[in-house]
Amino acid sequence: MGNVRRVYAEKKPQYAVAAKSLYSEIKSYLGITTVTGVRVLIRYDIENISEDTYKKALKTVFCELPVDDYYEEEFAYEGRTFSVEFLPGQFDQRADSAVQCVQFLKADEKPIIRSATTYVIEGGISAEEMEAIKNHCINPVDSREADAKKPETLVTNFEEP
Repeated sequence: MGNVRRVYAEKKPQYAVAAKSLYSEIKSYLGITTVTGVRVLIRYDIENISEDTYKKALKTVFCELPVDDYYEEEFAYEGRTFSVEFLPGQFDQRADSAVQCVQFLKADEKPIIRSATTYVIEGGISAEEMEAIKNHCINPVDSREADAKKPETLVTNFEEP
């Protein structure tokens, strides 16, 4: 225990409503016509979970096999990518629900799970256009751009004020 695993879940093309919606918003609201495709993936970073429980949770908690594709650790993509996570202190309902579901699989485990949304923007876009897309996707009140690098641990230690 103590090693962080990463899982990405992506809706299959026929069910990718969020990706189609964002693609439409980029074209119409932002006026960026050079975007050729958008992918939206949910990223889970998971720690303190046994191999057995992880294998069960992979296909039941982190994705729905009939409508999702999943990728462990990395996924192939073309274009630019960025991830959005909640700010520290903001409640992450997706991560909390995943923790509860994993505990249904094995009650004595205490997993730590963090989630983020990863966006893949395909097409020839400039740095300014990418910045406009990020500003459109990130609500600075509750979210921030997440680090693409997988953390060593998800345990957060806060200093005494």
